Amino acid sequence: MSKRNSQANKSAARERLRAERERQAKKDKTRKQLVVGVSVVAVLAIAGGVSYGVMQLNKPSAWEAAADAKNVTAPKNTSGDDGTTVVIGKDSAKKTLELYEDSRCPVCATFEQAVGEKVAKDVEAGTYKIKYVGATFIDNMSNGEGSKNALSALGAALDVSPEAFLDYKAALYSAEFHPEETDDKFAKDDYLIEVANSVDALKDNKAFEKAVKDGTYDAWAMKMSKAFDKSGVQGTPTLMMDGKKITAEGSDNSPMTEAEFTTAITAALKG
Repeated sequence: MSKRNSQANKSAARERLRAERERQAKKDKTRKQLVVGVSVVAVLAIAGGVSYGVMQLNKPSAWEAAADAKNVTAPKNTSGDDGTTVVIGKDSAKKTLELYEDSRCPVCATFEQAVGEKVAKDVEAGTYKIKYVGATFIDNMSNGEGSKNALSALGAALDVSPEAFLDYKAALYSAEFHPEETDDKFAKDDYLIEVANSVDALKDNKAFEKAVKDGTYDAWAMKMSKAFDKSGVQGTPTLMMDGKKITAEGSDNSPMTEAEFTTAITAALKG
């Protein structure tokens, strides 16, 4: 091989090596840019996810929004601020029994199952009216929604009629339908409608069902709950008449049998 050809071959080899190094450098640069780009996208995605998560956490729940609502749709057969005064009975009745209850309260269920029918008969006879005040504190203790949802559904029943309200309240507290306190069953609209189908005035009542599913009286329920909180009553069921608590004889507890109630209410009516 001539010296000239040897030099040419070496020069060509160096050129090929230089070109290969340039191609490799370009590949490395492209790969680095790609890795950085993907990392930036990932960071942005994570940041966006965190931001969305924070927004969701800070976003008020439907019940919080209902509590803050300025415009409140109150059921028929109510009065007072935001319709939170619910008094049922004959105008001729001179006395009013105040009844404070939470729909999820197991003791309220026991009271209603034992005494509810007696109260309903007394109201129908005009012995006294009842003023109902609904509470939702069990939801607050258990991070649930059943007390609020049932109270809203009671509003939908009250919009139908006072009788439908009383019958529906009795059904919610019945041994057949009232769940354990730890079971937030009343949070489900379908279950509240199932209970309502046991009440003649509410069975297959499309307007009632729509009000329950749409949450028509959610804001009203939250206003009612605030009225309970402002009352100073500490537990449920609580019964009062003429500003005095009605209790079983010799006890500070609410009367839990018909006999105890009859004795207590007779004394209260005379007072």
